[in-house]
Amino acid sequence: MKEISLHELAANATSSRLVASVAEALCRPAAHYSIPVAGQGAVSMPSLAMLHELMDRLRAALFPGYYGSGRVVGDSLRYHMAANLDSIFCLLKKQIHRGYCFMCDDTNVECQWCEDKAHEGALRFMEQLPAIRDLLASDVKAAYEGDPAAKSPAETIFCYPSIAALTHHRIAHALYSLEVPLIPRIISEMGHGSTGIDIHPGATIGEEFFIDHGTGVVIGETCVLGKRCRLYQGVTLGALSFQKDEQGVLVKGQPRHPVLEDGVTVYAGATILGRITIGSGSIIGGNVWLTHGVPPHSRIVQQRSTQPTAAEEIVGKSPN
Repeated sequence: MKEISLHELAANATSSRLVASVAEALCRPAAHYSIPVAGQGAVSMPSLAMLHELMDRLRAALFPGYYGSGRVVGDSLRYHMAANLDSIFCLLKKQIHRGYCFMCDDTNVECQWCEDKAHEGALRFMEQLPAIRDLLASDVKAAYEGDPAAKSPAETIFCYPSIAALTHHRIAHALYSLEVPLIPRIISEMGHGSTGIDIHPGATIGEEFFIDHGTGVVIGETCVLGKRCRLYQGVTLGALSFQKDEQGVLVKGQPRHPVLEDGVTVYAGATILGRITIGSGSIIGGNVWLTHGVPPHSRIVQQRSTQPTAAEEIVGKSPN
């Protein structure tokens, strides 16, 4: 048995007193004023590990044969799909339940309302999976047809950050539309963290959407994008200002982000702010700063002059 010296005993006593002191400071009521203690209710917090597993399983269901373990061939597809969907439903229901309980005022009891809402929300989401898959198939088509570097649609599924980000977004948006709390935002931030593309789950995005390269793209909560829109890296679709109430508190949920009609292209580094409408077929050039709407088939480009921050507006029919 190893003998402990007086020096070691003194050092251990010092560290124990320090740990106790820090624990006391972190647990004092004043420390929780701005950051409340979570997870004190009857149900645990949502699990990031389980949500990562959920997304892995959803990818396998939405892109059969591309993700998941083992080969899926012939008659086995339906069996594997059904088994995977059953696991998805169970995982999702549990995480939605935790999301509702996290937002619930009654943290001391496991209420039946949260459990019932979780069951209903998981069922309604599962019903939307075929439609989500159709949207993602259109996004894959847009990526393949819109990028000459893409050798096959399969390459865009495996390699393109646009498809990874949109897989997260299409799923998160469906849950957001069902008014599921917290879980959609966690899923969207998973996609943001892995791709550098920041899409709020509230944003409404039409079919055949493609983000070329993608790093640094930001799409705000109340954005509405039509069909066949295309963005390049560094594009921001953001809010110009934030409405406040009489007490100076931000008003939540107001439309404050741009609307892009069908077929709009926004090139790298452009910033479009406020609840403005970019007409269908318009082209917004690189590094343009835009705070007013433009009619269909407009072209907004940087002015070629000694003042690179100035912009010139070219409005009219596109020649093609």
